[in-house]
Amino acid sequence: MYCSHPRFLVAIVTMFSFSALSCGPSTDPPQFDLSGGTWHDLSYEFSSETLYWPTADPFRLDTVAFGPTEAGFFYAAFTFSASEHGGTHLDAPIHFSENGLSIDQIPINQLVGPIAVVDVSTIALGNRDYLVSVGDLQSFERTSGRIPDRAMVLIMTGYGQFWPDAEKYLGTTERGPSAVAKLHFPGLHPDAATWLVQNRNVKGIGIDTPSIDYGQSTGFESHQVISGANTLIFENVANLDVLPPKGAWLVAAPMKIAGGSGGPLRLLAFDPR
Repeated sequence: MYCSHPRFLVAIVTMFSFSALSCGPSTDPPQFDLSGGTWHDLSYEFSSETLYWPTADPFRLDTVAFGPTEAGFFYAAFTFSASEHGGTHLDAPIHFSENGLSIDQIPINQLVGPIAVVDVSTIALGNRDYLVSVGDLQSFERTSGRIPDRAMVLIMTGYGQFWPDAEKYLGTTERGPSAVAKLHFPGLHPDAATWLVQNRNVKGIGIDTPSIDYGQSTGFESHQVISGANTLIFENVANLDVLPPKGAWLVAAPMKIAGGSGGPLRLLAFDPR
């Protein structure tokens, strides 16, 4: 069956199978126009400076070859290794839900959606252990309108400005199991996580801190709620201050690891303004 749509040849978007481009009914928001606007990279680069959980192996890049070959041409090749969860990355639902999707099982259309940027930086920068509440989400809706169903909610605490300073971003420079208790950064309250997945049916929730649960969490309840709904989690999201509260669109492109609980993420936002 062949479908014809206006602006069908719309660069990258068509590759991500927007439901609005299909012939059948859809509950997703309509197609948007990429003829203008600006793309923004919401990802940190992976390097020796990339921040990881204190118990996780950091990113490592080793040189296989770099320079001229005997045949006379230049050649470069490297190997890399790292934990799934570090830097800008995606938590697949299986990370905290036994029957959740692994990263390679996530439907492509769940990786794209309209963005709502909830800015709590004024409060969170004054409280390293701040928990984003249902009230914060409702306050956002009073000023910016309803969070769309199937949206990507990105929480801006303001802590992205501290990357990659471990002391300011994580709360500690220490490594190892004993350092986990010294983590201090804001996160999403489990009640707010529940409200988003039950009342707004969001596709994904991201934050500009190392974890969707705040640093002092021991039960990771927000992870459990979100993962249990097969909703995606984006952590260490960069550059949220360049986006409007609503109107931009997100494209999440994680490394496709078979059976993976998460992986490095290239997170891109399109602002049509």
